[in-house]
Amino acid sequence: MTPTRRAALSAFALASAAFTADCGAAARPSEGVLETGTLASGLVPSPVKYTVLRPPGHAAAGLPLLLFLHGGDGDNGFLARFQHTIDAAWAADELAPCLVVTPDADRSLYLDYFDGSQKWETFIVEELIPDLRRTYGLANGRSATVVAGISMGGLGAARLGLKHPELFGGLAALEPGVEPALRFADVRTRNAFQRGRPFIEARFGSPVNEAWWQANNPANVAIARRDAIAAAKLAIYLDVGDLDMFHIDEGTEFLHRVLWDQRILHEYRLLRGADHLGRTLAPRVGEALKWLDAQVLRPPPPDASYRAGLAGVNTLKRLAGVDDALRRPPLPPTQ
Repeated sequence: MTPTRRAALSAFALASAAFTADCGAAARPSEGVLETGTLASGLVPSPVKYTVLRPPGHAAAGLPLLLFLHGGDGDNGFLARFQHTIDAAWAADELAPCLVVTPDADRSLYLDYFDGSQKWETFIVEELIPDLRRTYGLANGRSATVVAGISMGGLGAARLGLKHPELFGGLAALEPGVEPALRFADVRTRNAFQRGRPFIEARFGSPVNEAWWQANNPANVAIARRDAIAAAKLAIYLDVGDLDMFHIDEGTEFLHRVLWDQRILHEYRLLRGADHLGRTLAPRVGEALKWLDAQVLRPPPPDASYRAGLAGVNTLKRLAGVDDALRRPPLPPTQ
């Protein structure tokens, strides 16, 4: 990494840390309990530090798990900087009591490296989550396991959720660091300037292995795993600002379009005037937590308030020869 690039990223990291620290400056509701742990592993640089946030007045046993992934400038301390937002969601009953966990994943992209030197996806899926469930006596199952993240963490949440719909009931990817492409060869500098070629090659091979990049690119994963994602009814939430300084709005819009074209149900929010940092971020995290709660952790009963009107619409559809006009027709099975 050149001195200029290192200095620029350091300045961004300081600005990000200053902002997220301010997220907790307002009057606090009852505070959850923060704990720090470590987990030894042969898959990644070890031991891995992680921070846990337990809701006030609750033991961990039986709680669902919210994996909350930090961005490229962060570490497990990221969770403490967003504690106020999570505490506020609990206080407002907009998030079910759950164990929130942030592992320190450095700038790994939460990825298994092409050369096998670091296997972060495998570590999280096969070691970290099972260990947390055993250690804290957490609830098992998809409906009790969700993943969320910001920036690099949003990329990690998208990839982990889409690749493992059998494990996660839902994902919330806020300003995820995805590129608007289905081939690495088509990624433009404007969408990856913050990473640099050496950074990418350390993770995807030198030269970049196109097949490995595609196997880990969320848009490609959505296409390849469409049937499994749809069958699992994975809850998917995407959020990005239209002024994102890294042009992540372009990559998130691209991922949204891929999900739309693949008939994969999801929610997508493009926020007018929002950047990668700034005062919109903490409220956006709160909205994502509220959404995961309603979609996965504590879904409400089906809405029957419009049933009579729906019956009338269905009659009109039958008379017009329209087959289920409220849903897009299914695609043929993937090859």
